[in-house]
Amino acid sequence: MYNTVSYSGDDKMSDLICCHYPMLLVLSRFNIPLGFGEKTIEEVCCENNVHSATFLAVVNMLLDEHRKVPEKELMEISIDSLLDYLHNSHSYFLDYRLPAIRAKLIEAINYGDKDVTFVIIRFFDVYVAEVRKHMLYEEETVFTYVKELFSGKSTGNYGISIFKKQHNQVEARLTELKNILIKYFPNGGENELNSVLFDIFSCEKDLASHNDIENYLLVPAIMRLENSKL
Repeated sequence: MYNTVSYSGDDKMSDLICCHYPMLLVLSRFNIPLGFGEKTIEEVCCENNVHSATFLAVVNMLLDEHRKVPEKELMEISIDSLLDYLHNSHSYFLDYRLPAIRAKLIEAINYGDKDVTFVIIRFFDVYVAEVRKHMLYEEETVFTYVKELFSGKSTGNYGISIFKKQHNQVEARLTELKNILIKYFPNGGENELNSVLFDIFSCEKDLASHNDIENYLLVPAIMRLENSKL
C-alpha cells in the first residue's frame, strides 16, 4: 500500500516507523510502546513478547498490497499473535476511531440543515452498527473456531472457507458517506469538514488493510492448519 520495501528482523524499528508512519498503528495493535532507541525489530519484539515473524508478516503485507505472502512466512506465523493483533484492531475501531470520527462529524456539520445533519449522523450510526456486527461475528465465531481448532477440540461443520465466502468489505458504506459529504453537503466550516473527511479517508484505508490481513494472512494460515488435521 505504501511501496515494495520489505523489512526483516535486523532492520531498526525506528527506521520502519520514520519511513512509514502508518505502522504506528501496527505497533499499538501488537502492544509495542515507543522508546526503543536504535534497537532492531527483532530486539523490540523480543523485549515486548511479540512474535517477530507475525509482526513482520503484517508489516510487509501492509507495505505492499500486491505482495504474495510466501508459504514459508505463512508457516512461521503465530496464530495466537495474529488473533491478538486482530482483536486489538477491533477494539481500536469500535472503541476509539469510529467514536472519534462521529464526534468530529457532529462538530463539522452542526451548522447545516438539522434534518440533513440528522440523516448523515443516522447514516454513520447504521454503518458503525454494521461494523460492530461484523467484528462481533469474527470475535465470537471465527476466532473461537480458530482457538478450538488449534487446541484440538471438535469444531463441528464450521470451516474457515465459510468465513472467506462471507467476508464482506465493511468499509464500503464509509465510502458512501464520504461521497455524500464531498458531493452534496453545503459549504460551511471548511477546516472542520475537511478534517473529518481526512479521518474518514484514513479509516476507510485502515479498514481495507484490516480485511487484507484477515484474507491473506489469517485465512491461508488457518487453511494450512485445517489441512494438516485431515
